[in-house]
Amino acid sequence: MKRFLSIVIYLSSFIVVLLGCSEVKQEDLQTKQIVTEGDFIYRLVTEESEYKENGPIRLIAELEYVGDKEEVLISHAASPFSFSMVETTRDYKISYPMAEPEIETVIRKGKPLRKEYTGGAGAYSAEDKKNYVTFIQKIMKKEFPNGHYIVNGLASYTVLENEETGQEKDFNLKARVEFRVKSSN
Repeated sequence: MKRFLSIVIYLSSFIVVLLGCSEVKQEDLQTKQIVTEGDFIYRLVTEESEYKENGPIRLIAELEYVGDKEEVLISHAASPFSFSMVETTRDYKISYPMAEPEIETVIRKGKPLRKEYTGGAGAYSAEDKKNYVTFIQKIMKKEFPNGHYIVNGLASYTVLENEETGQEKDFNLKARVEFRVKSSN
């Protein structure tokens, strides 16, 4: 009987430890990532690891020039930043469609170019299931349903490296952050 009781206590302790570890793991979300390439630093940040359902979220992307010049000219689509996502609970992909004119932006050394996520991401077609369409329509209005979201951020731009030869360098800096959305009940 003592042996049986010891086994029960041991297993109970083991289960408590496992549950505790899994809870910590769930809350330990990556909310910031910094990527450096050449003379540029790309930062992707979500201000919170958890947001309330149908409430606003704050995602911010920054691109900083840290090279030798006082400023650098980059060319990019409508924005150098995109915020595509995956909602892992439903396994829904949330695209970030963007117009692709060629825009030029000057970045001054020490003054990051900054963009906050403003919604509007996502797209759907007539062939998509109704649940997915409803979900994407909410996302487009910045009303995020419950779930776990992974943001696959991208800073995509081109820099003229040599004015005499016209040599350009393309940058595609990728960063990943995540957050949860929970109901306010």
